[in-house]
This record gives sequence, C-alpha cells and structure tokens, in this order.
Amino acid sequence: MSRYWRLFRVSWSRRYFSSGGRDRNSVENIRNIGILAHIDAGKTTTTERMLFFSGTIRSMGEVHHGNTVTDYMEQERQRGITITSAAVSFPWMDSQINLIDTPGHIDFTMEVEQSLAVLDGAVIVLDASAGVEAQTLTVWKQANGYRIPRILYLNKMDRGDASAEACARSVADKLQAQPLLLHTDVRREGRLIGLIDLITLEEVIWTQGRGQTLVRRKLTEKADGLKWETAMSDHKELVDTLSSLDDQLAENIIQQETLDIGSKEIEEAIRRCTLAMKGFPILCGSSYKNIGVQTLMDGIISYLPSPAEGHRLYQSFGSELAARAFKVQHDDQRGVLTFLRLYSGEICKGQKIYNLARDKSEQTGALYVALADEYRPVEKVTAGNIAVVSSLKATMTGDLITSSQAAASRAKGQLAQLLQQPGQAEELVLPGARQRLQTLETQPGGEELAEMLLGIGNVVPEPVFLCSIEPPSVAQQVALETALAELQREDPSLRVTTDADSGQTVLAGMGELHLEIIKERIVREYKIEVELGPLQIAYRETLAGSARHAFTTDRKIGGARQLCNVTMSAKGVKGIAHDKVLKLDKSGDSAANLARLHPRHLQAIRQGVNTALLHGAKLGCPVVDVQVTLHWFELGRGTSDSVVTATVAQCLRKVFEEADSILLEPLMSLEVVSPESHSSRVLADLARRRTQIQHIHIRHNSKVIECLAPLSELLGYSSTLRSLSSGLATFTMEFHSYHQMSPVDEEKAIRSVTGF
Repeated sequence: MSRYWRLFRVSWSRRYFSSGGRDRNSVENIRNIGILAHIDAGKTTTTERMLFFSGTIRSMGEVHHGNTVTDYMEQERQRGITITSAAVSFPWMDSQINLIDTPGHIDFTMEVEQSLAVLDGAVIVLDASAGVEAQTLTVWKQANGYRIPRILYLNKMDRGDASAEACARSVADKLQAQPLLLHTDVRREGRLIGLIDLITLEEVIWTQGRGQTLVRRKLTEKADGLKWETAMSDHKELVDTLSSLDDQLAENIIQQETLDIGSKEIEEAIRRCTLAMKGFPILCGSSYKNIGVQTLMDGIISYLPSPAEGHRLYQSFGSELAARAFKVQHDDQRGVLTFLRLYSGEICKGQKIYNLARDKSEQTGALYVALADEYRPVEKVTAGNIAVVSSLKATMTGDLITSSQAAASRAKGQLAQLLQQPGQAEELVLPGARQRLQTLETQPGGEELAEMLLGIGNVVPEPVFLCSIEPPSVAQQVALETALAELQREDPSLRVTTDADSGQTVLAGMGELHLEIIKERIVREYKIEVELGPLQIAYRETLAGSARHAFTTDRKIGGARQLCNVTMSAKGVKGIAHDKVLKLDKSGDSAANLARLHPRHLQAIRQGVNTALLHGAKLGCPVVDVQVTLHWFELGRGTSDSVVTATVAQCLRKVFEEADSILLEPLMSLEVVSPESHSSRVLADLARRRTQIQHIHIRHNSKVIECLAPLSELLGYSSTLRSLSSGLATFTMEFHSYHQMSPVDEEKAIRSVTGF
C-alpha cells in the first residue's frame, strides 16, 4: 500500500517550484496584474505567498511581524498596512507575473489610480466572511474606468463564517457583475484542507509542509456520493451560466447536444468572458493558511490578459517605444527612480526619451528591474514588462514617453485614423481624458482627440483635509521645501501651497492618516522635526444670489498710464464645467464692445477670473459652481496684461461680496461595521454627528451602517469609535460630494477657522 501511495503522490503532486519555462519573456507569457482590495482583506499576505511558492523568496514574511517583501517602508511595517504600491516580478509555470501590491486605505487611493493606469488585469481580494466591502466597491469602480479584466479571490476561507455562495451573491448584488464560481471548499472537522475545482471536478488537497505540496484527485460518484452530486450540480450551473455569456460555447453545446463539455473548452470560454468583462471568475483559498495560492496563480495565467491583449491605445506606436510612468520614488543611493510600464518597443540603459505630456526630451540614466525595494541593474527591458529608470527630471506620474518626437507624431497620426472608425473613441478613452472631454463644449477632431488621449495622465482627486506645516527653525525652511517638492512628485494627491495672508506652508491631503504619514516620512527620511498645525476642513464657497459691478483701474506706473475698465456679473450655476465659467455678454451694446476683444486680452481676463475664484469673500476658500459674465471691457493704449488680470480679479471680489457667498462642506460616504452588542451606542453617536443614515444591514453578528456624514464631524472619529465599541468596530470613509451648510453650522465653521 505504501508503494502505491508513493506512486500516487508522484503522479498527482505538484511541487510549488515553478517549472523552467521555455520563453518566459515572450509577450504572450507575461501577465501584468495588480492586487486590489478593502483594508485587511489579505493583499500583502497573498503577494508574499506567491513569491514563496514561485521560488523567488526562501521564507515567508507576515504582515503582523513586519517582515514582508512588499511592505518595505518603516511606517508600513510598524502599522501593518500598505501605504505605497510595490512592484514585484516572479516566474510561474512557463510564464512571468509582474505584480503590483496596492494600498487598501482610501487615503492612498492615488496609489491605486496610478497602478490601474498601467495594468492589463487585476485580482480583487475579498474577505470570504465579509464579501464586498466599501473600499472593494471603490476599487471596482476605478477598475471599470480603465476597463481592466478581473478575477476575484475569496481569501480567509478557513474562517468558520466564510461562505463562497454568499460572496458570489454579494458580487452580483453590489458590484452588478456576473460571478463565475470556480471553487468550493473542502473541510475536515471544520478545518479547511482543500478545494473542489468545479471545472475539472477534481478535489485539490494541500497535504504537508507550508502549503508546498498539493494533491489532485478526480471525484467519482461511487467514492464520493453526496460530494460528487453537489460538485456536479455546481459544475452544470457554471456551464449553463457560461453558455448564456459565450456564443462559441453555446454553439458547441448545441452541436454536441450535451452539457458534458471538456474542461479545456470551459477554460477557454471563461477566458473569453473574463477578457470581454462579461463574467468574473471567483477562486477560493486562505493565503495565511497556505491554501489556494497556487490555484490562484494558475487562474492568473489562464484567465487574465497578456500585454498583447491589453489596451489598444498604444498599438499606434507599432514597434517604437511606448511606456507610461506610474510611480516616482526618491532613493538615497540612486536618486529619482521612475517606474515605467512598457507597452511596445524596448528601453535601454542611458537611452534618450521624449515625454509627450511635457513636450520635452530627457536622458535616462541606469536601468533596473524591481523586486519591491531591491533593484537589479539590467541593460535592456522589453515590451510588456516594468522598468525602473533613474535621472529623469521632468517626467511625472501618468506621463507617456516614447523614443523621439517623430515617433510621437507618427503614433498620433495612426491613432487619429483609428479614432475615425465608428465606436473606437469610446473604447480608447481613459478616465483622465473622459473627464477633460466632459468639460469641452464641442467634440474635438481626430487629431486633437489623439493628442488628448496620449497626453493626459491620471485623475487626481481633490484633497479634503488641510493643515499648516512648520520647520523647527528658519534655517531648515529650504530643506523642508525640497522635501515637500519630492513628496509631491511621488504623491500627486498631496498639495503644497503657501497662504497669501500668513505666509504659512499649507498641506492638503486625502485624510488624517495621509497627512500623518507625510509628517512621519519628513521626520524619518529627511531628518526635519516638523510640526503640523491643527487639521482644517477643505471648505468651498459658492454664490447664493447674483450681482453686477463695474471697476476701473486708472494709474501711472513707471511713467505710463494704465487704464482698464470692466463690468462683470456672477451667479451660482450647479456643476458648471471649468471651461464654461467665463461667458461673454452677446446682447446689445455689450456684443459690439466685446467683438473687438483681442485673444491676448481674453487670456488675461481668464487668468483674472481664475485668480478671483481661488479666494471667496466669506472664508477665503476656493469658489465653485459659479458662472462669470463679462459685459464691458475698455483698455487704454499701452496697458499691460497684468493690470487687466488684476482689474478683473478685484472687480470679481466686489461681485462675490455683493452676491452673498455661502459655504459648502465636504460630505463623506461612511461605512461602520460594529458588533450588534455595541451598535446602539454607535448609532446614537452618529446621530449627534449630523449623519444621514442610508442603509443598515446585518453581516453575520455585526451591523453594517452606511451613511453620509460631514467631514467636520468626523475629526478624531477613529479613537471615539474605538472607545464606544471596546475596539471591536471598524470604519471606512471616502469623499462623496460638497454640500450646502445650514446658517448655524456655517457660523460654527467660520468660528473654528477664524477663531472669532
């Protein structure tokens, strides 16, 4: 019996080391994927297991021990969270997987946005006991924007309250997506020991060691009885769902007149549905218990696209270099490192490149391949891979680069021709370009649209928190400015401005944690003991009514008379596009007067409008949802453009004062998960915070409360919630919209900002 058992193990076991691979670097065998999920779903643990089972690392780290490969920053290891995305490459079977581990906190959503722009596919990790959570919904919407095929991985299936079926229902209900459940769990005495593959009807059991060996066994009716019946029922349901999504499989079933389709045909149908985003495969496992990671990697290779099947926007470059920058990092030894995803061509060490967004050429320095914070120097990186280059000074996140200006011109011409074909424009437009197109009054032509598509980078979200930052002494002011400039280049969602009245440096970010991490990085990495001022809310202002004002500047500057006379009005218009803010009066005398307006003067007027909109009359906050009309414009001979800009800005300040400004506050979408025993106290506290309860539902023994809450009421909410629930409740929040305040709340906000 022992001899038969050894033979069985040799024939059915699959060692965790990846096979030698014939041509791992060919484009068809590369997978560029990202791991996306809600906080604590297990992204970093899953990445660590992939690196171990592929043979890339010799021992597995743990998030709670602070020794994982991808969480390499000191703050990540101390807090046990992912703050910055990390790129790793590893072999599996005959392929290579380039993987980006992304943060789960909404404060670092820009890291996810940057990564999504360069991925071909993604793995969405779900907590199998919780299903789709708040941040899962956010990353799903982001991935939809970039049209990225996805597979879902149900992690933590070892938990007693985990349910693959409930998670599949949650995917269908909350994400409005068609789930394709490919696995069910196998338990022995309540403990997860393996999975049933619903495609091949095999039982996969992890037998020994640290998940390094797995055994596959075909289920049979005689030996497995009820287990076989249940698996067969789920298998038929999967084939039935697939046949309704995939015409090719439906035709095969009709021709063969049976639902008994070969596993290879089913896998091909799943791949077609995944690439077309008609269906989303769901795989199961428990990364912490080392179960299901190898089958997940098999699923990545089988169902997610290769670079050749990725976004068609870059096919216009042909064999020329086309690469997009998705991350900038400052390294003490290597200087500025820029991470590039190559779509076509190749990049060599010391090569000259052309940046389409900045319209300038740059010289690259050293060339590396990254494994988190380790960099291996190489001479060349080919299409489909991720390269890291040093010495780029102007290239920012989201910029597209190619080999020369001539190559860029040829690509624009090719893309313009492609865009003339019906239906192509909608398929090729990315979120950044879509946002810009929505603000235009007229549809751009083929060449203009091609230039826009290739020149626009990522969508940068608006910050909601503000605070001042001060160096310990004036001597360190220059060093602080350098540090902030570097951090701003790494993280576009961080804004640094100088307050015109106080001269203070003001940081604007996505949340309390975001600004706290920035402070820690300045102290730890740049050795500047900075102090942050109290957190302020990023309020906005709009106009309650309308007003009209005439303003004249008439003075002598340097012996020349500067004369400018303008009449302007303004009114509140909800959701007005940026390029429609300034309007010219086309009626009566105004039309005749403005017909002679020179384009150079119009540009100076626009600049004056933009300057005036930066500071409202009530609290000096940016003014939004306002339309400005120019009625009259007179200019003396020799008057400079700067005088025009200043006159327009001063005229509009008077208009804003007369039109009665009102404050808008940021409203957050808040989800609180609390044990039922503490939920009444949590709800009572939320009622005091001016929240609008949207939905309450039960998830196992917890209540999930979804509501809208003003950001000003959520300062320090994490410590309050911890004390209310004895540390058992958790919450996530993200920006929802700007909302008008009541007079009482407005007065309170003004008092908290101004002090009187």
